[in-house]
Parts: sequence; C-alpha cells; structure tokens
Amino acid sequence: MDLFEYMRINEMKKESPLASRLRPKSLDEIVGQQHIVGKDKLLYRAIKADKISSIIFYGPPGTGKTTIAKVIANTTSAEFQQINATSAGKKDMESVVEEAKRMLGAYGKKTILFIDEIHRFNKGQQDYLLPFVEDGTIILIGATTENPYFEVNGALLSRSIIFELKPLKKEDIKELIVRAIEDEERGLGIYQAEIEKEALEFLSTMADGDARKALNAIELGVLTTEKGTDDKIHVTLEVAQECIQKRAVRYDKMGDNHYDTVSAFIKSMRGSDPDAAIYYLARMLYAGEDIRFIARRIVIAASEDVSNADANALVVATAAAQAVERIGMPEARIILAQAAAYVACAPKSNSAIMAIDKALNMVKEQQMTNIPNHLRDAHYKGSSKLGHGKGYQYAHDYPNHYVNQQYLPDELVGEEIYVLSDNGEEKEWKDYWGKIKNQK
Repeated sequence: MDLFEYMRINEMKKESPLASRLRPKSLDEIVGQQHIVGKDKLLYRAIKADKISSIIFYGPPGTGKTTIAKVIANTTSAEFQQINATSAGKKDMESVVEEAKRMLGAYGKKTILFIDEIHRFNKGQQDYLLPFVEDGTIILIGATTENPYFEVNGALLSRSIIFELKPLKKEDIKELIVRAIEDEERGLGIYQAEIEKEALEFLSTMADGDARKALNAIELGVLTTEKGTDDKIHVTLEVAQECIQKRAVRYDKMGDNHYDTVSAFIKSMRGSDPDAAIYYLARMLYAGEDIRFIARRIVIAASEDVSNADANALVVATAAAQAVERIGMPEARIILAQAAAYVACAPKSNSAIMAIDKALNMVKEQQMTNIPNHLRDAHYKGSSKLGHGKGYQYAHDYPNHYVNQQYLPDELVGEEIYVLSDNGEEKEWKDYWGKIKNQK
C-alpha cells in the first residue's frame, strides 16, 4: 500500500457514515445478539479461540451481520478477505481462492472469505466455492437477509453453522444512540450534542430493531440542527420526528417476514384473539400487502377454522373479499378489519376440513367401494331394470323429514367422517341429530 492509498483509506474512514465509524472492534463492544455472542455461547468462544468454521449469518438489515464479521477480522490470525455478492463475479472469487492457496501453501495461513449478500450469488457461483470450502482452502462467512434454506446452496449450508440474528431490542438501540452522541473519537461527541428523553424514546422505537437506521437518524439530526444559546445541539422530539418520518416495516413479500406475519394473522384468528388478528392485519396493510391476498386468507379461515359453528362467517368473509375488490384502499382496511374480527370472535370448529381430509384419504388409500343400490340413479337408460333406486326411502315422507337408512357403501358402514363440535351452531345441530335419530 503506497502513501496515497493509505491517505485515501484514512480519509474514507473520517467521511464514512456514523454507522460504519461506530462499528464495534471487539466482542465486548457488540450491543445485542447475546444469544449468539454472549460469553458462554459457541460463537463467542470460537472467535476468542480463533477457531472459526464456515458460518452463515442470517437476519434483517442493521442487526450486526457485517459487524460480527468485522470483529472476526480484527480478532483472527487468518487472512481476511471481503467481497459483496451484489458487485462481485467469478473472477473476484477466483482471485481470492488463488491468494488463499498461496497463503496456505507458503505460510500455512488460512483465509476467511466474508461474502456480504451471499444470496445474490446464483447457483453456479455458489457451487464454485464448494470444493474450496470442503478442502479448507477458505473458511466461508456469508451474510444474508434472506432465509438461507431457500437462497443458499444446500451443500454449502451442510458445511456451515447458521446463526440467526434478531432485531435489536429497544434498550440496545438506546445504548447505541447514547454511545454515538458521546463518543468523541468515532461518534458525534465533538458536536456537544444532547438528546431529549422523548427523542431518544422515539428514535429507539421507530428504528424497529435496525441499528443502522437509528444511527443514520441521529447523525442527520445532529448535523442539521443549529446550536442553542448554550452552545450545544439539542436533539428534540421534533428533530427526531423529522429524521424518521415513517417507519419502514421489515416486510419482504417473498421472504420470511411475509410468511411469518401471514402465519401469525391466521393463527390469531384461529385462536380467537381479535386484538392480535387486527394488529397483524395492520402490519400487512402498512407494508403494502395485496388486500386481495389478505381477503382470501380470511375466507379460508372462515371455512377452515369456523366452519358450521357459525356458517355466517363464510358469508361475511366472502362479502368482504368482494367488497375490497370494488372499494380498494384506504376504506378496504375497515372491511378487512370487520371480517377478520368476525372470524376471530366466532365460535370455532374444524369439522369440515377434518371430514373432507379423512374422506379424501379413504378414497385415495382404499379400494373403490360400490354405491348402495337404493341410492343409485333409476332414470338413466333403463337402469331401473337393474334394480337401481329400488328400496330408496324418501326422507320427506317421514317425521322430522328423516328416515334411518344406509347411505355409506357397505364396506364403510359405521365410519364417522363428519364429527360435529360442541361449539356454536354445530352444538345445536348435534343436539337435533341426537333427537331425530332416536325417534321411533
């Protein structure tokens, strides 16, 4: 490295964003993620012992994936190389591998390759790395915001330990903001800034577990606010609100956030919790989820989880699905909330789904049975001459419009397929059936 390159790197460090300057240099400086970097945890011990194996860090933006990789870079005796999958190609990987081979052969020194956004590599690019990870030429550290089980080569996954990073807690974000304001070497300490309690509370909440978002906001607030009469910069609630005008909800329509939120929404309706159901509905709406998709999930829940315990739930859900098509947002939010609340509050039964799934399995797994002769059609091309329909008893000719006769095939007589619950209207049906079936 020549003098000019050294000066350029130092200048970049000075001018880099606060979130970059404030990155922890050691394990003890890391805030949050104690479930993986706590002192008794596997990753902490491995970093301290300099015994890192291939790793995949997986989690939302701003949770510390790159930070932990940088800490490893500062700690390890191995050669550390970094590339970003959004801009790197096969030639970049070939160059790293060749250098890793040279370092291993000449000095017995291993190479750690950190690949940010590893999910951006296609299958061929990921396959290229496999033999070098396998033979120990490189130790891979990958970082991804996407579910690695969907986006990363299965062979690479089997040779790596996966660590899931969680959104930082509110108290963690507060600690980082205070550290940023007070740190004179890497932070904003030279500006003599102070942050009001309400502003700190607001920023730590609106950051939504994303450290980078919080640090970018406080940096913007400090750098754009005039000093007060006391020669200090005061970050007020108003300043904080201007720095983060709207929370960007973590919600990728093709990723885990989508599936997790939808799952929580459905399970909350099934679990008869209207508060939770409407909360998750709001998260989906805020993130811009397709209202038709949401409406379809409510219709399915009305049939699958409420069923005939309250048959009107399906009517309400279907009407809501039609209404949101015609109305659109923002009014559709009211219609969806009404339908979700109805399904959540309705008595529950899964009788219909249990019945149809049992029947489908019977049809699939058992030999096809014969329909009883008296139930068969007697009108089609002389089928009555074959005895079809003979002996059929017309239910409406009997008391309560019910007659006890065989309907299931002979092989299935006695099978109970549709089992009514003791909830809502199904309980009334159950009581009614008990009466008419015992009539003389």
